[in-house]
Amino acid sequence: MVILGGAGAGYLYYEHLNSNIKSDDLNLGDAKDRAARTQANAAGQTALNILLIGSDARDSAENQKLGGAKDTFNGTPLADVQMLLHISADRKNMSVVSMPRDTLVDIPKCTDPDTKKTYAATTRTMTNESLGRGGPGCTVATWEKLTDIHIDHFMMIDFSGVVSMADAIGGVPVCVDANVYSHTSSGKGSGLKLEEGTHSIKGKQALQWLRTRYGFEDDTDLARAKAQHMYMNSMVRELRANAKLTNPNKLRKLAEAATKAITVDDGLDTITKMYDLATELQKVPTARITMTTMPNAYDTIQTGRVVPTKDATKLFRLVRDDIALDGKDKKKTTTTASPSPTVTDPAAADDKIAVQVHNGTSTSALAAARGRATAVTELLKDKGFDEAVADTSAATAESTTVIRYPSADLKGDALRVAKVLGIPTSQVKKSTDVSGVTLVVGADWRSGTKYEAPAKEKDDDTTPASAQAMNGADETQCMHVDPNYTW
Repeated sequence: MVILGGAGAGYLYYEHLNSNIKSDDLNLGDAKDRAARTQANAAGQTALNILLIGSDARDSAENQKLGGAKDTFNGTPLADVQMLLHISADRKNMSVVSMPRDTLVDIPKCTDPDTKKTYAATTRTMTNESLGRGGPGCTVATWEKLTDIHIDHFMMIDFSGVVSMADAIGGVPVCVDANVYSHTSSGKGSGLKLEEGTHSIKGKQALQWLRTRYGFEDDTDLARAKAQHMYMNSMVRELRANAKLTNPNKLRKLAEAATKAITVDDGLDTITKMYDLATELQKVPTARITMTTMPNAYDTIQTGRVVPTKDATKLFRLVRDDIALDGKDKKKTTTTASPSPTVTDPAAADDKIAVQVHNGTSTSALAAARGRATAVTELLKDKGFDEAVADTSAATAESTTVIRYPSADLKGDALRVAKVLGIPTSQVKKSTDVSGVTLVVGADWRSGTKYEAPAKEKDDDTTPASAQAMNGADETQCMHVDPNYTW
């Protein structure tokens, strides 16, 4: 009777927690534009990519009170925090990449699953606007378009969710190197007020820490991302120290808070699924967690906005290829995300493959090499590609030669062109910016009829210094306070 009664109570509580969970569609972009699914390694293990989203929605009285800005009540929400969580296939390391909310990106076409409204694709748009174009699934689609990394799940949390989770955890230690008060005479700032040193913060104070922009370092979103990384690393250490199975009350409070606080995709919409994910996350040692910020540079047109740099492309490639950002897997000889390309539609005969050739050989120091589109087109014709055509209009500069194709049915054709010219398959990209197989001759092929793939850089698999990597076990981190915000 006791066993049956206990089992019945457990089932009811399980159903109660399930009823707390809110879910939404994973990806609101076109299915044909999705990044290729991550392939399993030789041991049959597959990496996991989870997008963490912090919403600034003022859609409830509590969120309005916490977030301020009364004029934005029930307005379009913004994804002001975006972090890609990558768990390696062998579960030995975890990488986190934050994207500043001020980053200018191309947002793909997204369709709202509830209203069926379709939002047209946009270019050079702030990444945080993606959330208001149908929901978190559009933010996922935006990340996949930028990084070519297949995202398996998302988790989204709002202001009140952060507060309830922080209270359930029971306090997270953070450090500032001087007294700080995030507040300006015009009313800007998170309101965070701390004395110099280390403090255990929770509830509203934790939210203030995560939102602080005015007061840390150079008062930018980049400094805020650093503070968020410190908090998350400290939170992981705190959870692992205090939320053991021997502390069921702590676990119950966390379960209640978490299931009420977050919105997830359909793949995580039950306690069982979330528990399975937590089990996988638990396998990663704290010392193998690496927090980074997407390398960026200030945009030359829009003041205060940033754009991804070449280092960002490299960082995304390391994550895509499941290479640990802490450098401890540097000798890995195989990767999980670079298998031989899967082609569902084989290539047409060479003389039936239409190829448009562009000259993208210009650089910041050199003008485009004259006649390259025509020369490479003639090379293709000599090799049997009768439908090759040179486009002699001005083309966007490309440092590396690339072949783009718009849809899966032309992937085989694009790979065939790459094989004939000796271009690596990693330089064959799917893109909705082209209408057919398009070859852009890059600055690495300014002359000659034989393509030489770029030599692999000696430090190719090292994390760029501009990513500002932070180790999860580092307890010495302390936020630098802007002297203009001390007291």
